[in-house]
Amino acid sequence: MKTPISLLCACLPLLAWAAPYTPKDGGAVIEQLPRRADATQLALRGLRQQLDAAPQDLSLASGLAQRYIALARSDTDPRYLGYAQAALAPWWRQAAPPVPVRLLRATILQSTHHFSAALQDLDAVIAQEPGNGQAWLTRATVLTVQGDYAQATASCARLSALSTQLVTVTCLANIASVTGRAAASERLLDLTLQRSAGAAPELESWAATLLAEMATRRGEWALAEARYTKALAQQPRDSYLLGAYADFLLDRQRPQEVVKLLKEQQRIDALLLRYALALQAQPGQQPAFLAAKAELAARFNAAMQRGDTVHQREQARFALFLQQDIPAALQLAQKNWAIQKEVPDMRILLEASLAARNYTAAQPVLAWIAANGVEDVALQRLVRQLGPQDGAKISAAKKAGVL
Repeated sequence: MKTPISLLCACLPLLAWAAPYTPKDGGAVIEQLPRRADATQLALRGLRQQLDAAPQDLSLASGLAQRYIALARSDTDPRYLGYAQAALAPWWRQAAPPVPVRLLRATILQSTHHFSAALQDLDAVIAQEPGNGQAWLTRATVLTVQGDYAQATASCARLSALSTQLVTVTCLANIASVTGRAAASERLLDLTLQRSAGAAPELESWAATLLAEMATRRGEWALAEARYTKALAQQPRDSYLLGAYADFLLDRQRPQEVVKLLKEQQRIDALLLRYALALQAQPGQQPAFLAAKAELAARFNAAMQRGDTVHQREQARFALFLQQDIPAALQLAQKNWAIQKEVPDMRILLEASLAARNYTAAQPVLAWIAANGVEDVALQRLVRQLGPQDGAKISAAKKAGVL
């Protein structure tokens, strides 16, 4: 999840499945799927049948793909992304598909961390339709994840004439919160959200979750929890929001609440990871913990066999905290850092470097934090935990202008 990628336009990463399982008899229950309203399922089935009869119908295919992408978010079920891609199959491999398909393809590519390909599609869409606000927002999201804050800010700025004030401010605040302007951007976003009654639920959730994360980074625990609680009341199934709040609870030493929060949310790897971390912190949950740990190991192994790099941040946490495999955790965190540069990516690389007592591995993140003015109490705590020798190196690096 997430990384994390912007709540508004990012989709859930494809679930890393374990090896195929063959039930012993036809009556065995393999999985409990989420129940959807009959009207929704009937409508989707009808659209799918129409598309099967006319697979080249661009309007029908793009509309169905959009419905599936929306369900991937609302139900935290990544399989809907596969259905969305299938709906776009006639155009998926085209070098220059129609704009609606190209934008949807970029959204799906972004969700699987194919950032360069996603940006190519987004730039092509913008070249054809400079006023396409969704393309600018998605582009800003990808660039923020990659740490290209200047271009991301420029993309956000284009939204001021194309979308609502809440969309523009949230887009900009997402960048400002990690570039030394956290306090001012948080105040502006909070005020803008209060003045944006009636905004789309997904947009309100994006802004509210970002505000909760900003308060967390400043160490304002009570305010952060109030914001998380409010956001969850509005979007209780949002997988990114659930993961962010679970991390907040884990940091506050409240694993029992994480188990309760995520008990029915284990199909998503990132949430199963947090569930396992919470079980690990409770001695009485050893059997459940071992089962969750084994399931995660199977999923990550399957992902590695497929060459799937979407879950490297989560896998690094798994290796470090559940398997206690420090060398593997550090290697995974370093590979992840080469792809994306959000606060959780900084944190896991510092944690793995600290566990390995490897200052050299930590230096890129330390330099990044200093250069961009990243404000986060958890990151500051990790920097302080570096040993005396490493602390001296940091001081020398600062004097030399490296940090």
